[in-house]
Amino acid sequence: MNGLEPLTGELLALDLLNTLPYAAQGPPADQLADASGLLAWLSLEGERLPEAAGVREVTPDDLAAVREVRAHAAAALAAARRGERPPESALRGLNEAQLTAPAVQYAEWTGDAVAVTARRPGPLGERVAAALAEEVAELLAGPALARIRECEAEDCTMLFVPAHPRRRWCSAERCGNRARVARYYRRHKGEGPDA
Repeated sequence: MNGLEPLTGELLALDLLNTLPYAAQGPPADQLADASGLLAWLSLEGERLPEAAGVREVTPDDLAAVREVRAHAAAALAAARRGERPPESALRGLNEAQLTAPAVQYAEWTGDAVAVTARRPGPLGERVAAALAEEVAELLAGPALARIRECEAEDCTMLFVPAHPRRRWCSAERCGNRARVARYYRRHKGEGPDA
């Protein structure tokens, strides 16, 4: 990864899209440029992505599967946010990723009751890609789609669903502070003794 941690804590589908190359505070950086980037991102997502629990290594195939879902998600979400039909290839790609490692509801006796947990078969990349594709599909069909915003910072493309209607930046620490400092500088430019 590029030294700046990816934005996490949004809807999982948006967290995935927020790993795309962006230029906030430096040259554009892809948070999933390599296997170590994917591994770091999976560890940041923690319990939100049980398919990757405890993973210590990812393969190039795992990375390719996740990056492919991310590309389909980006195309589908961009169109849907504009009120347009998502590309058929993007929807097909999201569906195929889910079919590769469908969630199976496993029933197990805990000693007191039956507990049901969703498990996916297959290699790590397929399991993670399927879970992410499912999250994207739910976002595309759900009410949160209409509330997605892009960060208003000039050089940032991060997406978020605001908890507060006045939220303008992906995060206060990442872009909000930079915007406030820039605004302060513009307001006070030329007012000092060296002006």
